[in-house]
Amino acid sequence: MARIQIHNLTKRFGAMTAVSDLTLDIADREFMVLLGPSGAGKTTTLRCVAGVETPDAGEVLFDGRPMRGVPPAARDVAFVFQTYALYPRKTAYENIAFPLEARRLPRAAIDERVRAVARTLHIEHLLERRPAQLSGGEQQRVALGRAMVRSPQAFLMDEPLTNLDFKLRVEMRAELKRIHEDLNTTLFYVTNDQVEAMSLADRIAVLNAGVLQQVGTPEEIYDRPVNRFVAGFIGSPRMNFLPCVLEGGEHVALVGRDGAWRLPLPAPLREAATACGAGELVLGVRPEDIALHGVPPSGDDAIPAEVYAVEPLGDRTIVDLRLAEAIVKVRAAPTFDAPQGARTWLAVDRARIHLFDPRTDLAIV
Repeated sequence: MARIQIHNLTKRFGAMTAVSDLTLDIADREFMVLLGPSGAGKTTTLRCVAGVETPDAGEVLFDGRPMRGVPPAARDVAFVFQTYALYPRKTAYENIAFPLEARRLPRAAIDERVRAVARTLHIEHLLERRPAQLSGGEQQRVALGRAMVRSPQAFLMDEPLTNLDFKLRVEMRAELKRIHEDLNTTLFYVTNDQVEAMSLADRIAVLNAGVLQQVGTPEEIYDRPVNRFVAGFIGSPRMNFLPCVLEGGEHVALVGRDGAWRLPLPAPLREAATACGAGELVLGVRPEDIALHGVPPSGDDAIPAEVYAVEPLGDRTIVDLRLAEAIVKVRAAPTFDAPQGARTWLAVDRARIHLFDPRTDLAIV
């Protein structure tokens, strides 16, 4: 197994910087997910770790050993691609066995390891089929088996579930989680799917435009985002952002720019918001941290709004509300039903709100 350290990694393609001064420490046997939108530099980072790309600056270390100049084959990592990259004329058995045959292992040893991996992936009955006879999920299992059979120091996975339909992606997420626990090995996984990241990772590294934004457990990334990008990228529906101003005096509160709403600040946030020194702020609140009421609830934090659209999703309903000039999304019960234009009131869980400085987009803790 391997600890992977990335120190000040920079990779350019002409005038474009794909990865900028990236530093990341992946612990031995950790499931680390590199998460970000398309074009963030995720695959480039993975290829530098694998040795397929050479960094322009910085270095990659395996267990403290610098990898500069070490060819991919000598790094003892297994790369699982977004495309399955299976040999179409070979059976599933032959595809999985290929890395071992290249090492000229004895036939009996190859057979034992191939069948052991097939049992782990539940594909023993598919070993004599060719890729064209397999479903997308089955092909992905074969591709995983080809990587697993080598018993590498680490697995590098580049969006391996992207080409699967929704049902298979859900199944394969559970399989990957189980495989990681069974193999107890280091796994560096790239995706732009925040659900995959949240469900699979021990820790998540969020990347945007080649720059590392935040590293933490899924809970830390979700509950304590360091800036507006992370806050908006994690969560579905995304976090609501409302420009506001800070109202001082005896009762510190946030007030919408147009005066349409007012939200008293809880004690832990008052000092931080005041110390920020910005007259204007951005309020962030997740859809699940807003409750809807048909009549004004008691208290001083009820905010009137108008139903703009209702999106029933079976297990929940997403309600779009017009709040002055803004549209706010709320996650409501599946039984919620109201006509467009109906009057409603919001009650925000003030213990769960986030504040951001609009000058820097950084969170105000």
